[in-house]
Amino acid sequence: MRKGLFVAFCLWLVVGLIIPAGHTSAAPYFYDVGTTHRAKEEIYYLAQGKIVQGSLSGYFYPYKNVTRAEAAAIIGRTLNFDGTQRATKFKDVGKGNFASGYIQEAVEKNIISGYKDGTFRPEQFVTRGEMALLLNRAYSLGGNTISAAIQQLKMKGIAQGLADGTFGQDQPIIRADFAVFVARAINPKFRINYQATAIQQATVNASALNVRQGPSTNFDAVAVLKKGQKVEVLQIVGSWAYVRASGMEGFVHTAYLSGISQSNPAGPSDKLLEYVKTQTIIIDPGHGGSDPGAVANGLREKDINLSVALKVQSLFKDTGFNIALTREKDVFVSLSGRVDFAKKMNGDIFVSIHTNAGGGTGTETYYYSAAATNPYVEKSKKLAQCIQKRLVEAWNAADRGVKRGNLHVLRENNMPAVLVELGFIDRKEDAAKLGSSYWQEKAAKAIYLGILDYYASESGLNFQPLYDRVQ
Repeated sequence: MRKGLFVAFCLWLVVGLIIPAGHTSAAPYFYDVGTTHRAKEEIYYLAQGKIVQGSLSGYFYPYKNVTRAEAAAIIGRTLNFDGTQRATKFKDVGKGNFASGYIQEAVEKNIISGYKDGTFRPEQFVTRGEMALLLNRAYSLGGNTISAAIQQLKMKGIAQGLADGTFGQDQPIIRADFAVFVARAINPKFRINYQATAIQQATVNASALNVRQGPSTNFDAVAVLKKGQKVEVLQIVGSWAYVRASGMEGFVHTAYLSGISQSNPAGPSDKLLEYVKTQTIIIDPGHGGSDPGAVANGLREKDINLSVALKVQSLFKDTGFNIALTREKDVFVSLSGRVDFAKKMNGDIFVSIHTNAGGGTGTETYYYSAAATNPYVEKSKKLAQCIQKRLVEAWNAADRGVKRGNLHVLRENNMPAVLVELGFIDRKEDAAKLGSSYWQEKAAKAIYLGILDYYASESGLNFQPLYDRVQ
């Protein structure tokens, strides 16, 4: 018996000796995250805030893949969600699931979603691309598709690509990397090439306000602010604000600040508004007047093109963008007339809307690939990719891809230009959508969102308020 006690004492002593200096009792030590581990700072930071946890035996398992349940729990803890285990809307997430409370609240706040069959698939691994989208939704970073979300993380110094030059968006993300990205997302000081710009100004309304290292009382206090003191708000994380005052930065609860929104600003920022006012979008409804375009199944292409174009125009109303249509009624406009109009209006992008024919099915988008005439090849390709992705998702259509096209309105333009073929008018299944006001609205919304994706990627600005108008 005495021998067993002696052995236990020795084990306790060894463990105590290998705990690195600087780790408080609030942050457990993990045997597999030593002082040389590349993610040690971020892992121990999140552990101090009880955002990430290890096993009872003291291991973090940094190279294990992150599951959807774990991702919901980790993000939920950063946002101070109520993690109380409870019933959910999903048939495969019972009350007994450790993450059930976090999953349900994350779904209610549109951070994560389930599947059409009524499942959540809590044990399914999260890919690096899905991680990017989750972080953008949770912290309102501005990316509303996986590609745009990845771009936002890169621009903000939250994530980098892999050694092979790709982001690896389809690869499962491991716990160490997830911890790094979450720590950088909530605390700008962990970011690459850290820079922070104030988004709001506020005033302390408490007699003494603790400034903490992270967004919860689990984190250590690093300073105290006094009543009436002015602070710059750099970021909002749940109900906590990351602030700067007197050269010091840290987190305070927004309840103790006056003159602050309780979330990231809901409306467009002044910088965004100034930017979009400089941008003119040309929407080109193909055919018209004496040129009906393709005709089949009781439909005329010119009518469909115009209807969708007018719906796109309506969606952009009051966004600040300048929108101009090459035709707003059933009139004939020549190909050269369309290009001349776009140039006369000093357009910044050109989107031509068409309907396909020839017996196929699905959606495709064209861009011109010879820079000798239209020098905006790469931007045209990006714009085409953004719109194509949105249309395929919105219509659940066959993806015919982004293609090169030697088309007059693309070739002769002097701006990023694309031509969208919504679907095949002579295909019964496609025609049913093409002639439906509901599906035309879906197509218009997809084109709107695709254009926003393009501009968000090009500008690096937070377009979330403009996304929220239609979602």
